[in-house]
Amino acid sequence: MKTRVLVAEDNKDILILLRLWLERLNYEVIAAKDGIKAVELATAETPDLIIMDTVMPKLSGLEAASQIKNNPETQGIPILAVTGTGQPRKQKNDPQTVCDGYIAKPFTLQNLEAAVRRLLKDSSS
Repeated sequence: MKTRVLVAEDNKDILILLRLWLERLNYEVIAAKDGIKAVELATAETPDLIIMDTVMPKLSGLEAASQIKNNPETQGIPILAVTGTGQPRKQKNDPQTVCDGYIAKPFTLQNLEAAVRRLLKDSSS
């Protein structure tokens, strides 16, 4: 069975890039274009990992991540935040606090792959 990754990203081009790249690495990809859909799919599909853009319509990625982490059914799913705001500050609602890891845009696919593999390895330990 393939490892399932939920990609929550509202930018169509980035979503296509991530889908193609993850599928090339033999992951099954589930996609959400807003925070509400990300929460719904996390609950319904229970992916092995979530890659979450922090700024999305309807519900921000950080709010969606918080809802996922506060739900007993989904709290164990690792979340990798993708942020366009650079290095996050240690605050209540930043990716470093709410999520299990973060990577700043622009990112290289190699850096993203390393973060994905680390979080998947950590969650299986």
